[in-house]
Amino acid sequence: MIERYQTPEMQALWTEAHKYQAWAVVEHYALEAWEELGVVPRGVAAKLAEGLERRPIDAAFAAQVDELEAQTRHDIVAFTRVLSAWVGDAEVAQWLHFGLTSTDVVDTAQNLLLVEAVRLIEAELEGVQEALKRLAVRYKHTPAVGRTHGVHAEPTSFGLRFLAFYAALGRDAERLRRAREAVGVAMLSGSVGNYAHLEPAVEAYVARKLGLAVEPVSTQVVPRDRHAELMGALAILGADLERVAVELRHLQRTEVLEAQEPFGYKQTGSSSMPHKKNPVALENVSGLARLLRSNLQAELENVALWHERDISHSSVERIILPDSTTLAHYMLRRLRRVLEGLVVYEANVARNLALTRGLVYSQRVLGLLVEAGMDRTAAYEVVQRNALRSWEEGRDFRELLEADPGCPVKGEALAPAFDPAYFLRHVDAIYARFGL
Repeated sequence: MIERYQTPEMQALWTEAHKYQAWAVVEHYALEAWEELGVVPRGVAAKLAEGLERRPIDAAFAAQVDELEAQTRHDIVAFTRVLSAWVGDAEVAQWLHFGLTSTDVVDTAQNLLLVEAVRLIEAELEGVQEALKRLAVRYKHTPAVGRTHGVHAEPTSFGLRFLAFYAALGRDAERLRRAREAVGVAMLSGSVGNYAHLEPAVEAYVARKLGLAVEPVSTQVVPRDRHAELMGALAILGADLERVAVELRHLQRTEVLEAQEPFGYKQTGSSSMPHKKNPVALENVSGLARLLRSNLQAELENVALWHERDISHSSVERIILPDSTTLAHYMLRRLRRVLEGLVVYEANVARNLALTRGLVYSQRVLGLLVEAGMDRTAAYEVVQRNALRSWEEGRDFRELLEADPGCPVKGEALAPAFDPAYFLRHVDAIYARFGL
């Protein structure tokens, strides 16, 4: 079912044919390196490249590998045999895969694909960041009620929540960059990682041509803490995307309705209730974030392998690496569309700010009473007494304070406490940290 979430870019990246193309690139550069060392005759690598230019690796090639693998029960053996026949050159067939073990090719190529996948994710992440930045700037000075524990707290900037999301995704971008660098390594070190049938120069050459770093100490596999770091970055990214989604889902509740994800003209929200407009895209983001978190656990289990290697990690990664990168890319694209089309009901934002009849200004009132000379405990009692009456009797908080003989601050002196601008006076300073 992962196909449902594949963007065209990720779909193309994770095809079997593209994987075999990456394997062939590694084999080609390894031959070039051997030629530089004088081990393989000059021109063999060129013959491989020319053969693949005449007959590019495609779905038919992948089908042949799959058919042969059903007999050999070994993917690289099947691949190299099909590749030799596909190119049709005796020298290529003789020298192909010289000195290499399977994982030299598989891990190096897989890391190359992961770097490509992360770059796609990073590009999509930039789009989400831009959408959040636009919303943050647009609603920078729009007063709204802030909520703690789901309960109205104090006035704040409606745009500030988008700025907070923007900041979090900036940290995600940095984590992804570090994870891309961590997983962006080549390894061609042989059956137990000691270059018994290879030269370190071959590994260095291939790494340089692929734009990867050299894995400094490998066994027969690239250490999986690198892949766990990537999966951790994706899991945290998913959690941050869910954070955005959950906030917007709450804001779309009928009783709140400060924001709403876009709803198409012919879209339907329910098979039975024609009036429904549900936050389905945001709920989708929340749900898929759970998969990213669970896949991280699977990759953490891959870190500890037996001795120089076993293949318990391989079956897991065939699923979780394509799936997690695909899901992250899809989630970003879907959330970007929501943010770019987000409907904000500013009248409802103002309505909700006033919903509790001034109670959200209680701390400011408390501050004014203390500044007027009252003991804090006594001032707190006055404010709380009238706040509770406001809750219970449905009366205006300020009117109750004006009528309370125990409240020494009234009239024009009390008015500043109920100005939302006071609560937004440092918003510019926060935005300035981001150059906004």
